[in-house]
Amino acid sequence: MLALIACGGNGILGPTSTPLSPPTIESAPQTQPPPGPEAATDQPAPTEAVQAESFPDANGFAWQPIASGLDRPVDVQSAFDGSGRLFIVEKYGAIRIFKDGQIHDQPFLNIDGRVDDSSNEMGLLGLAFHPDFEQNGYFYVNYTGEGGHTRISRFQATGDTADPNSEKVLMVIDQPFPNHNGGAVAFGPDGYLYLGLGDGGAAGDPFKNGQNTSSLLGKVLRIDVNNGDPYSIPADNPFGNEVWAYGLRNPWRMSFDRGTGDLWIGDVGQNQYEEIDYLPAGSPGGANFGWSIMEGFHGYDGEAGPGLLLPAAEYSHNFGCSVTGGYVYRGSLPEWNGIYLYGDYCSGTVWGLILSNGQWQSQSLFEAGVTITSFGEDEAGELYLASDNGNVYILVKK
Repeated sequence: MLALIACGGNGILGPTSTPLSPPTIESAPQTQPPPGPEAATDQPAPTEAVQAESFPDANGFAWQPIASGLDRPVDVQSAFDGSGRLFIVEKYGAIRIFKDGQIHDQPFLNIDGRVDDSSNEMGLLGLAFHPDFEQNGYFYVNYTGEGGHTRISRFQATGDTADPNSEKVLMVIDQPFPNHNGGAVAFGPDGYLYLGLGDGGAAGDPFKNGQNTSSLLGKVLRIDVNNGDPYSIPADNPFGNEVWAYGLRNPWRMSFDRGTGDLWIGDVGQNQYEEIDYLPAGSPGGANFGWSIMEGFHGYDGEAGPGLLLPAAEYSHNFGCSVTGGYVYRGSLPEWNGIYLYGDYCSGTVWGLILSNGQWQSQSLFEAGVTITSFGEDEAGELYLASDNGNVYILVKK
C-alpha cells in the first residue's frame, strides 16, 4: 500500500457536521484487540530506562488542534534551539513555522520549484535539524527532485528564514518507480544522520533491493555530515557503505526515543500487514528487518529464519492500510511517559505500544477520523499529529 494513499470520505472528525474550526480528536470509543502478536521471536528488549508498564485511560485525553489551513503537512519537527518553534513540512515544497499559536505568513523555506510531486508519494518528505543548528544554521531535507529521484540536501538558515540558494546536495539516489520513497531524516544520539529509504517502489520489491546490501534502497542509511565533503561513511557501518540496516519496504517515519536512544520505524506493508520495527540504543549495524522475505511476521518471498529481526508489532489490513510511525512520549503528561504512539494513515487509529512483562503490548487509544500523515515532537517532548486535512494536533489532558 502507499505510504500516502488517497482515501474516501470527507475528512470530518467523528459524526459531527463540518466544523468552523478543527475539532478535537477524542479517545477511541472502545479498545480494539492488539493489532499483532505480543512478542516477536529474536526481538531485543528495550534498554533500561523509563518504560511504561500499562496504558492510561485515553478518555481523559484528546488531540487538540493547534494549526489549520496547511497544504498537506507530512512532517512536524523542532530545531531544539530553545526558540519554541515548530517546523511543519508541506508535501509540495514548503516548510512553515508555527510559534505563539500561529503559522508565520512567510515560509521558512520554499523549494516548490525543485520538488517533483507528480506522484502521491513524492514531494518534500522529511526534515532534521543539525544538533548544532543554533550555531551553524544547518538543517537537512529529503525530497524527490528532477526525475523523481531522492535528494538529501543541506540548507542554512538565519533567524526565521532559510536561504534557498544555500542548498548543498549530499546524495542523489535513483528511484526506479514513483512510490516507496521513504523520506525520514533524523539525527541519532551518536551525532550521525540517519535516512529512511524505501525499496524503490512498484510492488513486491521487483529488484529485491531490500535484501541487497549494495543497494541504498530499502534501507536505513547512516552518514557523518560533520566530516568529509559532502559527508563521510562511519567506520563502523557494517557493509563499508552508507547502509546501516536493511530489509525495509517503505519506512514512513522513524524516530529516536529522546529518553533512551532507541530507534523506532514504521514500515509500510505490501498487501496484508503493517509493522513497527525497533532497535535498542547501542545496537550494532547490520539489522535485517526481513523484507521481502517477510511481510510483518508472515512469509512473503520466503519464511522466517536466523538473522531476521521480526517486528515489535504488526496489524493486518482489517485495521488500516498504511502505518505512520511515531514517537515515544517524553512530555509533561506522566501517564504517557515511555509509550510509543503510532497510527494508520487510512483508518486514523492511534495505537500505543509498550513492553509489559517481557511481551510487546499494543492497544488502540484514539480514533482520529482523519488521515494521519505524521507525528512530531517538540523541545519539551510533547507529541503532535499531522493530517492531510491541513491540521496539526497536540496530545493534551482534557
